[in-house]
Amino acid sequence: MSSEFRTTRRVEFSDTDAAGLMHFSNFFRFMESAEHAFFRSLGLSIHDAIGKHQVGWPRVHAECSFTQPLHFEDDVEIQLIVREVMSSSITYEFIFRKSREAKSSEAARGRMTTVFVDMNPETGELKSTPLPESITNLIKPLSGTMKPDMK
Repeated sequence: MSSEFRTTRRVEFSDTDAAGLMHFSNFFRFMESAEHAFFRSLGLSIHDAIGKHQVGWPRVHAECSFTQPLHFEDDVEIQLIVREVMSSSITYEFIFRKSREAKSSEAARGRMTTVFVDMNPETGELKSTPLPESITNLIKPLSGTMKPDMK
């Protein structure tokens, strides 16, 4: 059972803007990359089929606040924290820390909510569906409680 995950990435030249700073949009790409690595660490995939059904995790909310810039070739630790698991969604918090030789400092903090959906291959329709036990047995919120969806 897991509620936290850490990964490290280096800011590449293509992640930066003309001022040499990591472009704000790439924080969202780094969040998604950390989520995918988290799933892989649990033996899961973010894009999978369950039986004959294709399933996915569209984002329904994403935000990020920035406290200091990241630059080309900065090493960044991304801490993923599972904040909430509901019957068909997961909310994560992401903490970006700039790694330095002797210390690390927070550069940004983000949040993302994803919904588990069944994807109809004929119509492209997405339908929210309850998380399977194969996922809820592995992923728990940091507080350890699972909440029902509020409708």
